[in-house]
Amino acid sequence: MSTIRETLATENAPPSVCTCFRMRKLARLMSQRYDQALAPVGINLNQYSILRRTGGRGRPLGEVAHELGMDRTTLSRDLKPLVAAGWIESVPGEDARQRRLRITAAGRAVIERAQPLWRVAQDGIDRGLGEDGIALLHAQLDRAIAQLQGATE
Repeated sequence: MSTIRETLATENAPPSVCTCFRMRKLARLMSQRYDQALAPVGINLNQYSILRRTGGRGRPLGEVAHELGMDRTTLSRDLKPLVAAGWIESVPGEDARQRRLRITAAGRAVIERAQPLWRVAQDGIDRGLGEDGIALLHAQLDRAIAQLQGATE
């Protein structure tokens, strides 16, 4: 049980110097905004992203995972409710060993309903940060992503 002094010390603590902490906090706050916007369609931001990147003709699981910055195991787990809902299907690839993920007509219908809601959330964040702020944020994030992906590949 914390004391009042410990609680006040935590509330008045300086911002963390840990880059990962700051990025995760920003990611959580952003995700909450998008999740709230997408709730009327019954999906969250992660599901929206997977549906948007699966593609009509199908894409290999590893390719989708790489684009999303996820490992294959996590993507496989996150796909289960989308497959169960009939929004994504697994289809044969070029050879018998490969499976491709493909969005279904029902999945495309979900995206069509979700897109305007996503746009409202996106526009709100853009307005809040301003055109220059968004451009700077995107440039810094793209640079960090490229640097970190290059370090792990």
